[in-house]
Amino acid sequence: MIDKIIELDKALMIFLNKNISNSLFDVIMPIITSKDFLTVIGLILIFYLVIFCGKRGRIAILVLIFAAGASDAICAQIIKPWIGRIRPSHEFIEFINLLVSKGGKWSFPSNHAANSFAFATVLSYFFDHKKSILFTTASIIAFSRIYVGVHYPLDIIFGAIIGYILSWIVLSIWVIIKMRELKRGRMWVWYANDTPPTI
Repeated sequence: MIDKIIELDKALMIFLNKNISNSLFDVIMPIITSKDFLTVIGLILIFYLVIFCGKRGRIAILVLIFAAGASDAICAQIIKPWIGRIRPSHEFIEFINLLVSKGGKWSFPSNHAANSFAFATVLSYFFDHKKSILFTTASIIAFSRIYVGVHYPLDIIFGAIIGYILSWIVLSIWVIIKMRELKRGRMWVWYANDTPPTI
């Protein structure tokens, strides 16, 4: 059963990587998936949250650091070496359209998918009205990893799930801290405009 799933995953990866390839995506996707590009976007986002979003933005950044840090470390340092799945760019490069460097040896799960969904989950909690654009952006970033030839679809799916779950664990811890601090009359955790509820 597992072997059939893996074979299907490989076939789907080749289909998404080669059969829908086009000159526009060949230019755009390597940019979207670039760590330098994502770092710049992340820094701009942090600057925007700090300058224009007040206490809500600063608390969102704090929670985001823990959520994204956890997803990145757990995926890269624990799950990838433990699962030991080899990237398509290392396993059968002759069958794929590789648009970027091969990347590291291990493929499952995708750190890009985990981290982008961690960002989307945390930020959509603090800025609910931006949920659609946040998860759409995360999905595009995750898909770009298949398109450029360095991840399988299952790497992306499970990376996204891991980033989502870990983010909600961190957010749950934040809510517990927030409630505890409000009970003690400490208002640093309150970022809404109206008066906090009596607890």
